[in-house]
Amino acid sequence: MSTVTIKDVAARAGVSPKTVSRVINGEDHVRPEIREAVQRVVAELNYRPNAFARSLSSSRSYLLGLFIDDPVSGYAADVQHGALLRCRERSYHLVVEPVELNRPDWKDHVRASIASLRLDGAIIAPPICDAAELIDLFRESDVPHVLIAPSGESPDSGAVRMDDRGAAREMTAYLIGLGHRHIGLVQGPLSHSASARREEGFRAAMAEAGIAVDEDAVLRGDFSFRSGLERGEALLDRTDRPSAVFACNDDMALGVLITAMKLGIAVPQSLSVAGFDDSASSRAAWPQITTIRQPKAEMAAAAVDILVDPSFRKKSAGPQSRLMLPHALVVRGSTGAA
Repeated sequence: MSTVTIKDVAARAGVSPKTVSRVINGEDHVRPEIREAVQRVVAELNYRPNAFARSLSSSRSYLLGLFIDDPVSGYAADVQHGALLRCRERSYHLVVEPVELNRPDWKDHVRASIASLRLDGAIIAPPICDAAELIDLFRESDVPHVLIAPSGESPDSGAVRMDDRGAAREMTAYLIGLGHRHIGLVQGPLSHSASARREEGFRAAMAEAGIAVDEDAVLRGDFSFRSGLERGEALLDRTDRPSAVFACNDDMALGVLITAMKLGIAVPQSLSVAGFDDSASSRAAWPQITTIRQPKAEMAAAAVDILVDPSFRKKSAGPQSRLMLPHALVVRGSTGAA
């Protein structure tokens, strides 16, 4: 089977190869109907530009970097998947770079990556999206960058996030609606800014319902399954245990669920367990865990779209470079009436 060339795409679309190149590279000055026609032919012919030839003919590498602290976590897998698929659609390539901020030489590693890869842009995932010294390295190197779920705004950074506070408030209100009044909370680590926003949402929903928070039932985990087991045992192995536990991610919720099974507490008949993320662990558990669907893959894909947008690259992008994506409450078998 012969390789599809840019001339084949141009002939099928009825345009010049230069126009096809402009569309593929996301350049301006292409009419919307022409852009749509070329993109349709690119998909029909499954055309893939030669990355080496593209980089030689321009000053760009068509390579995006995903910088993340734990590339083997479930969260990272979803982010990588979303970014990878969108890069493929936009004829870019993706490289994943771990960043260990606890290492004394982490800055040297990041600088070396930026210099050797000639990145066209960077996606920075939580929690390192809030590391000011890391963001400064991309500014110094003039690398466009988009932050996923940052705690604040930066004038020269793109940002994609969800409403963590609103989602946690919605989950807590759902549990209250089931009749639960004594609700335990397993928080996330202080290093993740989302942890604070989710706790705020929990407390807001409790206050709106006129329910006092049992501070002894608010415990801090670290988003790991192990911490879910430990905090779950602390919450459930007591005479005044909560009737529901909201864990601020699914791995911790799974730990609470396993602890309940170990202690002989029936879920959801005697205890409701809720999580956050809609990760694989929430679907693999039995009963499956009620959770908040966080659009992790969609946020990563949106970050790619921002980075390849010519207006963002020219530092003239507006609100379209700062997006809030919707979440969803996913009700499953781990929650029931109090």
